[in-house]
Amino acid sequence: MAGRAVDPRARHRARRALMQALYAWQLTGAEFADLRGQFTAEQGDGDAPPSLGGHGMRRADTAYFLDCLRGVMASVETLDPIFAPHLDRAVDRLDGVERAILRAGVYELKDCLEVPARVVINEWVEVAKGFGAEESFRYINGVLDKVAHELRANELDQAAP
Repeated sequence: MAGRAVDPRARHRARRALMQALYAWQLTGAEFADLRGQFTAEQGDGDAPPSLGGHGMRRADTAYFLDCLRGVMASVETLDPIFAPHLDRAVDRLDGVERAILRAGVYELKDCLEVPARVVINEWVEVAKGFGAEESFRYINGVLDKVAHELRANELDQAAP
């Protein structure tokens, strides 16, 4: 993923789609190929997931979406134990949107080191504001911040004033 120019808006759209795909996966157990087809197929404006503004994945960073979707699905067994100690309830008791966001955010913090930790946290907080319960963005922020301090302590220490 490194080495190519990054469009922040396209990445944000990819994250919104990623949350939706992970949510669908959690509910249905769909395979990666099915989710890929559902989210990246050439779609008319009426067929696009609503959060993508009727433009499907045409304006999203599709490669990033696919890399992260594949990564989260393949490593969910290792992602959940990373953030579970910072929860006030069991992972399976989380709202499905919160669980999808935390899995994706932790995946990015762990495996997408080219993306600054503060960007990862901010982006997933913004997704939570759009899709989560009224105050869930605060919960997401707190959990991801704690995970970031564990996984990327050096980066965050260097960024501190």
